[in-house]
Amino acid sequence: VQLQASGGGLVQAGDSLRLSCAGSGCTFSSYAMGWFRQAPGKEREFVAAITESGAGIRFADSVKGRFTISRDNAKNTVYLQMNSLNTDDTAVYYCAAQAGGRSWYPRDIKKYAYWGQGTQVTVSS
Repeated sequence: VQLQASGGGLVQAGDSLRLSCAGSGCTFSSYAMGWFRQAPGKEREFVAAITESGAGIRFADSVKGRFTISRDNAKNTVYLQMNSLNTDDTAVYYCAAQAGGRSWYPRDIKKYAYWGQGTQVTVSS
């Protein structure tokens, strides 16, 4: 499983960005997907997750109402739409894949077996 994240950049507070994560080497629709982020000097934290079909979605409280997550299994891609960005959203954003099945652990970083390389998001005030 290979994941390639893209779409990061430098924006101003209040702006929007859409991150994409393209999967290859796997049956993409068999994996739940998640987005995590890591700011300098901080641990990697959960941002959002979506089940294999897209029916289940979870968000961190800090992004709820501002971010949305979606996926297009025909394109092997998951998206993170980020609106009303603020300086606290500055981080490297990672997409990750969790094998699908009966149980789903959207916030548990240890349950994600595959990770993309990360894309930098910088929000200036």
